[in-house]
Amino acid sequence: MPNIIVIFSDKRKSGKDFIATKVTHIIGTEICGIIRLSAPLKFEFAKENGINYEELLKTSDYKELYREKMIAWGEGIRNNDPEYFCKLAIAPFSAKQVWIVTDARRKSDLTFFERIFPDTKLIFVRITASKTTRIARGWQFVTGIDDAESECDLDEGLTWNVVINNDDNLQTYATNENITLNESYS
Repeated sequence: MPNIIVIFSDKRKSGKDFIATKVTHIIGTEICGIIRLSAPLKFEFAKENGINYEELLKTSDYKELYREKMIAWGEGIRNNDPEYFCKLAIAPFSAKQVWIVTDARRKSDLTFFERIFPDTKLIFVRITASKTTRIARGWQFVTGIDDAESECDLDEGLTWNVVINNDDNLQTYATNENITLNESYS
């Protein structure tokens, strides 16, 4: 059982992997593991469709070719079991004391961690970046993706422990916790 689970949420191209990697290196990889809830989804989708799983893990045009179909496929599985991909994602990380979850997308993801780990310190982190910054990182609005549940379910009705503005420099401010990061990254 982990002592702490830090759960990140954001929009596409806000920098969740960048920040998760920085936090993991600050804490130390010997006690901290990065969990990507989308990894088992991408693995199962690639296997079922005969496509390259490794390419789906990258920020690439290849992944964008399959994103809409992959989201629809994943929604079909989640309709039967909203926790399916969460359960698969955490299995390899039982030995780590700190888990960094990079990509919570739905309220059911947060509910899973609250229900399964009621005695573990959960820190909910929202990463923000302006549209201008996201566009500079290669984001383009896609109807059916950027306005879908997988991008919007966590936009309202939640209180985040920490909100990180990840525009030009990493800046953070706490909303419910006394948590700060003292580094800037360009």
